[in-house]
Amino acid sequence: MDPVIDSTLRAALALLFAGAVQHKLRDPRHFTATLAEYRLLPARLAPVAAACVILAELGIVLALALRPTWGAAAGAALLGLYGAAIAVNLVRGRRYIDCGCGGPAARREISGWLVVRNGLAAAAALAVALVPEAARELVWLDACTAVAGTAMLAACWSATDHLLALAPGFARLREAA
Repeated sequence: MDPVIDSTLRAALALLFAGAVQHKLRDPRHFTATLAEYRLLPARLAPVAAACVILAELGIVLALALRPTWGAAAGAALLGLYGAAIAVNLVRGRRYIDCGCGGPAARREISGWLVVRNGLAAAAALAVALVPEAARELVWLDACTAVAGTAMLAACWSATDHLLALAPGFARLREAA
């Protein structure tokens, strides 16, 4: 993989997980309640699981900087776990629970699109983990490209997040019309 693409994906993944940690640390009780709402663990284990998720996400951010292959592989696994948790609840018919993606400030109902989005992010993380970086000399323009690419990926993630948050309201408007 071209080193600019690798750097861009690593930076975007680190930004994604850093933002996720920030949301969770802003209101840990809300995150714990959201995690318990998934009903995948006994309720008494939710505080421990919440702490483990926060530590895992922090570890992924650090690992993406220090040990990119490990960090990317762990990020892919965690994104896959998130997608599986959402899919299990969709299969159970529990569509109106909060995904936990937007933190305490924004409730987002789970949907199949979140499973797809997490799958795509996990695939990008797996590419970083599994595809060897090509050796080539980097120039100043490569740094500009990586920064611009990371900003573009962050903007796309944010726009997708907002569209997914608005989707249930739009669906209700269509049904009412």
